[in-house]
Amino acid sequence: MERAGTHRLRRGRVSEPGRLYLLTSVTHKRLPFFEDFYSARCVITQLRQAEHEGAVNSLAWVVMPDHIHWLIELKLTSLQTLMRRFKSRSSCAIYRTGKLKGRLWQAGFHDRALRKEEDVPAVARYIVCNPLRAGLARRLGDYPHWDAVWL
Repeated sequence: MERAGTHRLRRGRVSEPGRLYLLTSVTHKRLPFFEDFYSARCVITQLRQAEHEGAVNSLAWVVMPDHIHWLIELKLTSLQTLMRRFKSRSSCAIYRTGKLKGRLWQAGFHDRALRKEEDVPAVARYIVCNPLRAGLARRLGDYPHWDAVWL
């Protein structure tokens, strides 16, 4: 069942191959599922799987305790399909560990298409510095759940 307001997340959504997108997805009730190291690694495995399958080029990502940010170049799939697969696969992977019984993700996701003139490495730095701003680490190298092609 779709939650109230999720239709607004899709309004105007366009999936354009070759375009850069910043995607954000939040855990159910913003519960910090990814404070658990192995749960976070399950999610990271699925981010990498999407790239391995040719759905995206991952430029940067960070897995925070209750959400993810993912900067991608979209390939030959839609944003909706990409995120549906990612959320389903990451949920199944964590269910198999026995660490989760209910829902993992909130319905929907947020996407923002980047403009050609945007400083993409600066967007990537902003993404991967989330743990520093949240007080989860003092130095970026101290936080284990991020990656960027430039850093």
